[in-house]
Amino acid sequence: MSDLVLSTTPLEVERERSAVGTLRLVQTACILVIALVIISPLFMLLVASLKDDRFQILADMGSFRAFWVSNPTLSNFAEVGNLSGELAYGRYLLNSLIILACTVGAGLIVNSMAGFVLAWGSLRGRALMLSVVIALYVIPQESIIMPLVIMVSRAGMTDTFTVQIVPWVASPLYIFLFYQFFAQLPKELFEAAEMDGASVFRIYRSIFLPLSLPALATVSILMGIEAWNQYLWPILVTQTDYARPIAVAIATFFGQDSIYWDRAMAASVLMMIPILALYLAFQRWFVSSFVGSAVKG
Repeated sequence: MSDLVLSTTPLEVERERSAVGTLRLVQTACILVIALVIISPLFMLLVASLKDDRFQILADMGSFRAFWVSNPTLSNFAEVGNLSGELAYGRYLLNSLIILACTVGAGLIVNSMAGFVLAWGSLRGRALMLSVVIALYVIPQESIIMPLVIMVSRAGMTDTFTVQIVPWVASPLYIFLFYQFFAQLPKELFEAAEMDGASVFRIYRSIFLPLSLPALATVSILMGIEAWNQYLWPILVTQTDYARPIAVAIATFFGQDSIYWDRAMAASVLMMIPILALYLAFQRWFVSSFVGSAVKG
């Protein structure tokens, strides 16, 4: 070891430091390029939403003028923020928020309960039930969407909030995520609570659920994004503006004769804000959940 240290000359040490510095410079440049590729569309969207001339927005696309606005205005947001009328996108945004809150709230309860029962319940055949849940996850939603449309239509649920919430509350993926988290908790917790006379539901509600904040945050964000971005299903089950979400309503800006880029950009910014707020609210537990999963490997 001492011979190796003595054999390293100052010139070689300087070369190693130079190589490390070059590598860090290249890494920083790559990160900046990737960040620019990701952020530039969002920045262009925000800038375009502040322009009140849809023809100017179209003319600026493809040049650096798309990232600059000389006379910013909030008129587009005022036009699409109405709760009634022709441009009632405030109403569509409210519909989406109701669907998001109900789907995520009910989904957390149903999926966490199912995951807890699979991990710690006394039902026979839990391993088989878990295998069935995992197998259901590989089935594409689009393959069962037409039978679902027929079922909800015969049940008289079309054009309601219920039809956009109930079918997506239970998910094999989120049941499995909760199962994995609950199964990793110490067995002594469950046994000690049983010895104290706590029921299974009490153990779930008072002990395991408070310890599962990272899993709750992860499922909330993933389920929220999935519910917020639903497009095909609302088109098939809604016929009026009563329960239509904003993701479907934005498509009306793109007509056959004209495209209202200014209003579409403002509505897209409004659509983006709630899901960003949801992510920021659960960011700390969401990141810790992924880091913990990576460490456990």
